[in-house]
Amino acid sequence: MKKVNIDILIPIFNEGDKILKLMDLFQKNIKNKFRVIFCYDHKTDDIFLYKDNLQNLNFEIEFVKNSGKGPCSAIKEGFKKSNSDCVIVYPADDFINYNILDDMYEEFLSGSQIVAASRFMKGGSMKGCPLIKSVLVRTASFTLFYLSSIPIRDASNGFRLFSRNLLSKIAIESQVGFAYSLELLAKCNRLNYKISEIPAQWEERSEGSSRFKVFKWLPQYLKWYIYGLATTWLRKKEI
Repeated sequence: MKKVNIDILIPIFNEGDKILKLMDLFQKNIKNKFRVIFCYDHKTDDIFLYKDNLQNLNFEIEFVKNSGKGPCSAIKEGFKKSNSDCVIVYPADDFINYNILDDMYEEFLSGSQIVAASRFMKGGSMKGCPLIKSVLVRTASFTLFYLSSIPIRDASNGFRLFSRNLLSKIAIESQVGFAYSLELLAKCNRLNYKISEIPAQWEERSEGSSRFKVFKWLPQYLKWYIYGLATTWLRKKEI
């Protein structure tokens, strides 16, 4: 693959009907040189029904098959495929926040190893979220911000930029959901790397079903939540 400024990693599961619209928004609005890496679970994914329509874009597209199952495994496969200096994990159904990707890249250029798309800082928002999910993500984010040294207000959002430097130095242990994102945040903070955030808007998807499995994924989220709190009192050491 050619070297680009940003690899945009999009885990998909039959999101083909949304992808053409999203790619058009990327093409018209992202100024930096980028590539899109789609991570899919099955060769029957409906993204391939639209593959011919993706041939005439002005940026490169790659397809990476998930060797395991679920979004965590898919994203780790995408990290391996990427060769850019930074990777942004982007939701396939987000038609709002394409305009902050260049800003996230600028934060990376200023030295940030993680740039979070934050729903809970000034200028951010979260709308339509189910009550249980809302309580969990807000509680985790607010307590990690106020009780630990993690310097961002949205600790649970998987929409983030990660530096190549960070991904090459930290082994990802998480196996389910988007727990890897909280894991990388906690470990990055423990190593005292720079972390920043950009305001983002989030709305619960109106079509299809969310891939967020609260009770199935909760144990691993809880593990890295506790780890994140503990880093306030633990010595920094190589992970």
